[in-house]
Amino acid sequence: MSFSPVRLNHAVLFVADLERSVRFYTELFEMSVVAREPRAGAAFLRLARSGNHHDLGLFGVGTAGGTKRRGAIGLYHLAWQVDTIDELATARQALLDAGAYTGESSHGATKSIYGADPDGNEFEIMWMLPRQAWGDYEHAAPLTTST
Repeated sequence: MSFSPVRLNHAVLFVADLERSVRFYTELFEMSVVAREPRAGAAFLRLARSGNHHDLGLFGVGTAGGTKRRGAIGLYHLAWQVDTIDELATARQALLDAGAYTGESSHGATKSIYGADPDGNEFEIMWMLPRQAWGDYEHAAPLTTST
């Protein structure tokens, strides 16, 4: 038996310093805090153009869990989509200005830039070519990177 979800609705991250992470995502991604749960040390954030209740949940857990290691078992990155290539260029500059930029790539049908939050959680900001322009990339995902 299987099932077919419509899309990923939200992501939840454990973070070392809740307020530091709230500042990072509200300032860089223009998210707003839509709810807090003080007993759980949590904040729930929404993207400005989102129809979701929240797009990102943050749970402050302190530093007892250690730092995130690239290549370890667990989440690799989250991908946030923008509507235009100009928005992708704006996001690239914002990441550079914030010291959060880590690289960029092309997968043919998508163009992406990458960053990391204060806890080292990686994320992707991506723009997808219009479906009619995918051509040979319909069933391929080549990786061209630069940093």
